[in-house]
Amino acid sequence: MPIYEYECLKCSKIHEIMQKFSDEPLKNCPICGGEVKKLLSQSSFILKGSGWYVTDYVRKNDSNNNGKNSNNKASEKTEQKAST
Repeated sequence: MPIYEYECLKCSKIHEIMQKFSDEPLKNCPICGGEVKKLLSQSSFILKGSGWYVTDYVRKNDSNNNGKNSNNKASEKTEQKAST
């Protein structure tokens, strides 16, 4: 279940509430009963490393060489544009 952050407009406290996607958003502060607004928080999803897409999700009929060839073609086009 995701955790949502809400800030109370009356007491300025920030609450972290665990809710289902199907739950209604929180409307009142659990402490003072004031109106709350939903905050946008940073995601904990981080991609690390290089080439994760090419190495992990290649189609069965494709090989790693196809990905490398397409990168070489792109760099050749860039070099041709630079030289003209």
